[in-house]
Amino acid sequence: MTETVLIIDFGSQVTQLIARRVRESGVYSEIVPFTDAEDAVTRMKPSAIILSGGPASTHEAGTPRAPEAVFSAGVPVLGICYGQQTMVAQMGGAVSGSDHREFGRAEIMLRKPSPLFEGLGDPGSSLQVWMSHGDRVDSLPPGFEVIASTPGAPFAAIADESRQLYGVQFHPEVVHTPQGAAMLRNFTHEIAGCKGGWTMARFRDTAIERIREQVGDGRVVCGLSGGVDSAVTAVLIHEAIGEQLTCIFVDHGLLRAGEAEQVVTLFRDSYNIPLVHAEAAPQFLAALEGVSDPEQKRKIIGGLFIDVFEAEAKRIGGADFLAQGTLYPDVIESVSFTGGPSVTIKSHHNVGGLPERMNMKLLEPLRELFKDEVRELGRELGLPDGFLRRHPFPGPGLAIRIPGAVTPDKLEILRKADRIYLEEIEKAGLYDDIWQAFAVLLPVRTVGVMGDARSYDYVCALRAVTSTDGMTADYFPFSHDFLGRAATRIINEVRGINRVVYDVTSKPPGTIEWE
Repeated sequence: MTETVLIIDFGSQVTQLIARRVRESGVYSEIVPFTDAEDAVTRMKPSAIILSGGPASTHEAGTPRAPEAVFSAGVPVLGICYGQQTMVAQMGGAVSGSDHREFGRAEIMLRKPSPLFEGLGDPGSSLQVWMSHGDRVDSLPPGFEVIASTPGAPFAAIADESRQLYGVQFHPEVVHTPQGAAMLRNFTHEIAGCKGGWTMARFRDTAIERIREQVGDGRVVCGLSGGVDSAVTAVLIHEAIGEQLTCIFVDHGLLRAGEAEQVVTLFRDSYNIPLVHAEAAPQFLAALEGVSDPEQKRKIIGGLFIDVFEAEAKRIGGADFLAQGTLYPDVIESVSFTGGPSVTIKSHHNVGGLPERMNMKLLEPLRELFKDEVRELGRELGLPDGFLRRHPFPGPGLAIRIPGAVTPDKLEILRKADRIYLEEIEKAGLYDDIWQAFAVLLPVRTVGVMGDARSYDYVCALRAVTSTDGMTADYFPFSHDFLGRAATRIINEVRGINRVVYDVTSKPPGTIEWE
């Protein structure tokens, strides 16, 4: 890429959102942990550099710093939150802990004209932003001046225009800063002079080249889950290496109603890709018997996936690579991106849950993409829109929608409830307005009255969220009429459930899935 923005990760949970916003403006971006930043500056020769936020405090010993190469590269630099604070501290200013912490929405007052805020308002006007910090800048390095402030953060935005060095205390990358994408575009286009031109078509071409280079003349097996991610992965890899790819669909007994048949039919009828249908439900259910810890369930499922892949690969004559549809939200919640310092939230079956003795190398061409970017790539590859619009479905399947031990009876109850819930969403014309919707069977029984008799059955929780990338989410505001209809159908038609509740938790603090 002739234009690249280097993003240096100091451990923020939303660092990838910076890359997402930059890509949306048509400029290619890459993230590296601060430990690799000096080499990255030399290797990439970026057009601009962005320093991410992070959980550390610059006034404490041993906290991360940007290498001197960042400030001597002669390219524009933007520090965000911790990125601003380490820039200030390293260049001669002062940062300290503050009794006045700012978390959530705030209004910054623009103080001086700056290309960072070009077209967003004149000095004296205000902009809504999202704050998340406990430390504050106390004094500026030589050459810097204040360009925006709040009562709690007098140095909310700073600039050394002559050296094109900028810092903001807020987070322009999150949707809660409405003009944040415009600010980042001003930085990449107005300040750094990028023209744009990176598209999903270019990503497709680059990804195909990378796949060919990584695989060579080796053979690849790709695990199909029935979801969008693995399907796009399979079609992308097939376009790159053709008959060197074999897809394996593992029916682990944890799928939704009718899903196995749909997947097999779709790929055998629509694509000329060899497909192995491995029916392994007894193996998975036996291994999960009595297991209630969610992390243990994920690791058992991840390990068994590899066992089945390896066995099927041997049957087809061996394979050198296992392809997976791993996405960035999976990675950021499991292990930090490219080895960076982000805090682990939970492991995913296909990230960090693989046994060390795996005999194949991993091929994860979508690892740096968000879900909506994957759908865009799928359209670029010609996948049917009806397939691409499907809601995400986790690799561990219904096992993580049954808190506690998984049993065949619970799976059957949950499948029926989930099918009814999704049918009602489709009938109401709401499916495309929702990022993800599903039912959860809780390990709780309650007393009910059904047909003048006492019942003692399970509670079913309904979950539906809106999101753009899976990193943050809000619950979907169903009407009470809709929830009443869905609950009535589930209770009337599914034996084993006598109470239905709706989950109104956002992400954060909750995750989208319950486990």
